[in-house]
Amino acid sequence: MPKLTQLASWQALQAHQGQIASTHMRDLFAADADRFHKMSLKSCDLLLDYSKNRASEQTLELLFNLAKECNLSSKINAMFSGEKINTTEERAVCHSALRANHDEQVQVDGSNIVSEVAATQAQMQAFVDKVRCGNWLGYTGKAITDIVAIGIGGSFLGPKIMSEALRPYWHKGLTCHFVANVDATSICEKLKKVDAETTLFIMSSKSFGTQETLSNTLSAKDWFLAQGGTQADVAKHFVGVTTNIKAATEFGIDEQNLFTMWDWVGGRYSLWSAIGLPIALLIGFDNFKALLAGAKAMDEHFQTAPLEQNMPAIMAMLGIWYTNFFGSQSHVLLSYDHYLRGFPAYVQQLDMESNGKSTTLDGEQVDYSTGPVIWGGEGSNGQHAYHQLLHQGTGVIPADFIMPLNSHNPLGEHHAQLASNCFGQSQALMQGRTFEEALAELEGKGLSQAKAELIAKHKVMPGNKPSNTILMDKLTPATLGSLIALYEHKTFVQGVIWDINSFDQWGVELGKSLGNEILDRLVSEKPKANLDSSSNALVELFRQKHI
Repeated sequence: MPKLTQLASWQALQAHQGQIASTHMRDLFAADADRFHKMSLKSCDLLLDYSKNRASEQTLELLFNLAKECNLSSKINAMFSGEKINTTEERAVCHSALRANHDEQVQVDGSNIVSEVAATQAQMQAFVDKVRCGNWLGYTGKAITDIVAIGIGGSFLGPKIMSEALRPYWHKGLTCHFVANVDATSICEKLKKVDAETTLFIMSSKSFGTQETLSNTLSAKDWFLAQGGTQADVAKHFVGVTTNIKAATEFGIDEQNLFTMWDWVGGRYSLWSAIGLPIALLIGFDNFKALLAGAKAMDEHFQTAPLEQNMPAIMAMLGIWYTNFFGSQSHVLLSYDHYLRGFPAYVQQLDMESNGKSTTLDGEQVDYSTGPVIWGGEGSNGQHAYHQLLHQGTGVIPADFIMPLNSHNPLGEHHAQLASNCFGQSQALMQGRTFEEALAELEGKGLSQAKAELIAKHKVMPGNKPSNTILMDKLTPATLGSLIALYEHKTFVQGVIWDINSFDQWGVELGKSLGNEILDRLVSEKPKANLDSSSNALVELFRQKHI
């Protein structure tokens, strides 16, 4: 297959960009009163409005031609059928099997992994029901009131952020505290809030040896023993999500309370597995199944909808349009819902760890941009901070506005005000303000003509800033599941177009290995590591304070 930039569809898009670059979205809307209906779609209880993009019908057609020339459909089929598309690690990519119907078949190495998933889910359900019903008792006979979930990366972000998002569904008798940072302050502050007699610790680490997770778990165990628990009591207060049965049982966890993980699930795609145990404990297993069902619905849409009506594909190809043809280097997510305040951070890991790559599947260096910087936060708060950059900055920063039409906490006009800000911001980014409009607004303000013209220049906003708006009726487990899967598949599509492996993370691995080497030097009398002069000096400064 030719290099991406040599494809006929790529070159057609380059030529088209030169033709449309000076076109303003104001003119696109003025020329077509039906633009919203042509450039929006509903699926899986989500509505995507992509009409506020610097794109015409021809643009979309050319983008879909690129997707077809990159064999997107066959790559989608390969992922869902269990082929080993993670080529550098020789692994299948089957997070979608975690939300498959239990009568489906997905074969990996000759085994139907859906039956394995079903068995683990049954184990999870029994455990969740026992804890939530008050039948899981601590070492003094008291029911569990607090959960401390210890993980890192996807084993932390997924459970934490999705639990926050589904706070209205929490069991009234349970609270969860999430720990990831190896900074001792993190776990110490969490332990101040809990009672050893009524606290359950969930340790999530595939190897049971991830440095940050293991350190925090060992510290939690030391604290538990210092509070009056014994080694024999550990089994009543610690459970694990891991494949290392030997290490976990030696730690003191009962083998019956170990939940399996699989190599065909990457950490950033793992919340659907037993990694999601904290979510299931908080919202109940029926609601957890609804979360899975929402993602399953998006899986089916992604597999079956033609590209022109395929929500993840449309979002992905528009992202390609800006990253590769407009020089955009970042993408902002704006959540107009307090419960979704952490969602941008979740997508940040999902996207940047997946597509922050510069080597093609064949081992060649790319000569085009790949994964953008993903950032964002609560939209209404951002309006008083970084939205200034969106409106009047010099770069192209595509935005996704995300909002439920109904609030879990209706109060006066709060939600109407929130919606007005969401819709107003996307309109302002698209429309902008001309010099003439700004000058007209200053009339009658008592300014001289020269002063008015000067201020008007500062009030000009170019507009033509692209955005998508994603709406749902209400944030529920099902709609959240669909939303997460939407971004998973969008990320996958972009990886296909860029011809990179979205499912390894060698950059993360390098940092871990170097950190372990430096740790040996920091805490022992070992000879100086073979480091650069800066790193050696920093190590010595630390040792002077601690050795």
